[in-house]
Amino acid sequence: MPNPRTGRIQRKTTETEIDLELALDGSGACKAETGIGFFDHMLNAFARHSLLDLQVTCRGDLEVDAHHTVEDIGICLGQALSEALGTKSGISRFGHSYVPMDEALARSCVDLSGRPYLVYEAELEEERIGEFPAVLCEEFFRSLAVHGQMNLHVDLIRGSNAHHSVEAMFKAVARALRLAFEPDPRVGGIPSTKGIL
Repeated sequence: MPNPRTGRIQRKTTETEIDLELALDGSGACKAETGIGFFDHMLNAFARHSLLDLQVTCRGDLEVDAHHTVEDIGICLGQALSEALGTKSGISRFGHSYVPMDEALARSCVDLSGRPYLVYEAELEEERIGEFPAVLCEEFFRSLAVHGQMNLHVDLIRGSNAHHSVEAMFKAVARALRLAFEPDPRVGGIPSTKGIL
């Protein structure tokens, strides 16, 4: 395992300016300043349940809407994860998790395969959670999957409260990723018959 397994991405466009740092072998500490309260709450939950340390600041064009901020943070988080994983030698590679939150139940499965793909199945009852448009949940996970080079499945099995539903999905993805990027002492080198991920 590379030591330490860290990544930092700085991204500046006409729509957002982002500085994001993470450490895979952390304690779940998070400092998120995105300008979107509910999204900060989700990033804190993501860090806590993946046990990675995360710092992210974003100045986005929130006067337009939240789309660019949420999507671009997903891009940066995926890129930082990819950077921190390096060659992926010695990792477990696969992870899955079920997370209940009151009436909501979410499932996530992940393969750090190097082949990006998102399957997202979630019907959310409410259009907005605070200032966060619920439809952006899928955009975030798509950016994370594509730029993190992972096969990511996210399913909301049931849920009537959008806050509970989205939070369960973020936690399920976090816990699945934690299992996938954890070192496995029995894995010698790259966990693939191809010899590369």
